[in-house]
Amino acid sequence: MPFESAYLSVPERVELMNFRYRNHAAIPVLGATLSDPFIGKIALVSSFGAESVVLLHLVSLIKPDTPVIMIDTEMLFPETLDYQAEVADRLNLTDVRIIRAPSKTVAEVDPDGTLHQSDPDACCALRKTEPLQATLEEFDGWITGRKRYQNGQRKDLDLFEVDTDHRFKINPLAHWRQQDLTTYMENNALPRHPLVAKGYPSIGCAPCTSPVAAGEDPRSGRWRGQDKVECGIHFGADGTVVRG
Repeated sequence: MPFESAYLSVPERVELMNFRYRNHAAIPVLGATLSDPFIGKIALVSSFGAESVVLLHLVSLIKPDTPVIMIDTEMLFPETLDYQAEVADRLNLTDVRIIRAPSKTVAEVDPDGTLHQSDPDACCALRKTEPLQATLEEFDGWITGRKRYQNGQRKDLDLFEVDTDHRFKINPLAHWRQQDLTTYMENNALPRHPLVAKGYPSIGCAPCTSPVAAGEDPRSGRWRGQDKVECGIHFGADGTVVRG
């Protein structure tokens, strides 16, 4: 960790970074994040979902060797896996890391692959949260694609926020609107996830994602009919799952 931050807690660092970059737009924030020694070792965590290509493209322009972490739950749509390979190749991302839960652990906890039906939170913890948290141990912070327009607790999203007592998150697209993303993808001729055209504006695991009708919230197809709105990889400062 850089000397400047050695004596600062994560909340203190986050407060300082939000002040330091308060007037910066997404691209300068991302550029500074990937070059500022004060910030430390950073990874981008990407689902390679419906809007992921915007942030992936920005990173490819600024620092294409940035570690990009994708969680393969082994329940993803085949289209997502194909899209990941296409985007990584097209954008020349040179350090994409596909992570999975240990097969032994999955066999012990979810031997028949039906845990998502009885306890979706436990399934997400097994296949997403725990593998990601283990992988992020080597990093000082990680970049997410969350935005304020996604509502819930995201409506007050800062550019920087506390993740754990030794790690923080960076949300360079926090202030972007849906139209900003669409315009950026069109202007840069970026490939869209093939399921978007089939009515999937938010894409997760195949068993827990359904098409969205016109006028519905874009995330309404995630865990439809269940009291669940997040996979659990985003936590508040107190360690609780951030819903919304």
